[in-house]
Amino acid sequence: MAFSNEWDEQYKNNHHMSIWPWSDLVSSIYRYANPKNGYKKVLELGCGAGANIPLFLSLNFDYYGIEGSQSISKRVIEYYPQLSGKIITSDFTKEHLSQFNDTVDIVVDRASITHNDTLSIEKILMSVFLYLKPGGKFIGIDWFSTKHDDFYKGICVDTYTKKDLPANSQFSGVGQVHFSDKNHILELFYNAGLTIERLEHKERNIEIPTNQCHFASWDIIAVKPN
Repeated sequence: MAFSNEWDEQYKNNHHMSIWPWSDLVSSIYRYANPKNGYKKVLELGCGAGANIPLFLSLNFDYYGIEGSQSISKRVIEYYPQLSGKIITSDFTKEHLSQFNDTVDIVVDRASITHNDTLSIEKILMSVFLYLKPGGKFIGIDWFSTKHDDFYKGICVDTYTKKDLPANSQFSGVGQVHFSDKNHILELFYNAGLTIERLEHKERNIEIPTNQCHFASWDIIAVKPN
């Protein structure tokens, strides 16, 4: 198994230790994959420090997470011992876990998949298709946009992926970062057999203090056809 050494170091140094559910994910679950409508089993790709776990536990979801960093997985299980055996340390860019095939109602990703190159993202989405039940949903929050300032920085890995972003960027020290435009997202999901139900582009400017980056990202709701 391989995993981004940069992200493992971030976690070991107590960086990116978000512990509150991301608001856009909360609203997307309630609007598009509410447990009242039969969505019960969720698989989160890149659960990190477990920010979204309280949301799913509070709604009585059957929660599973795949996380590449052994150090942060261990911490999450210590905090949520009831999830022992359900937080799986694995590189989801390279390993397909067939035990999830056709069993998952929702696959969730909050800005984890978008830290990979194009070929890896294509492979991940193929796994997502296999994991989901027919009619199951993929919810992706904050896939970074080509309108983000940092798209113009760093070294190109491929057309949409950068690495070695400079110290003045939002993504310094986190390895690869993928930036998407609309057509690229449509192509990725079409090729994986997933149908996009909603695609939202978000942009945010910080006026004070000055010299802050222009943030831009996509939220994606996709479904596996019946």
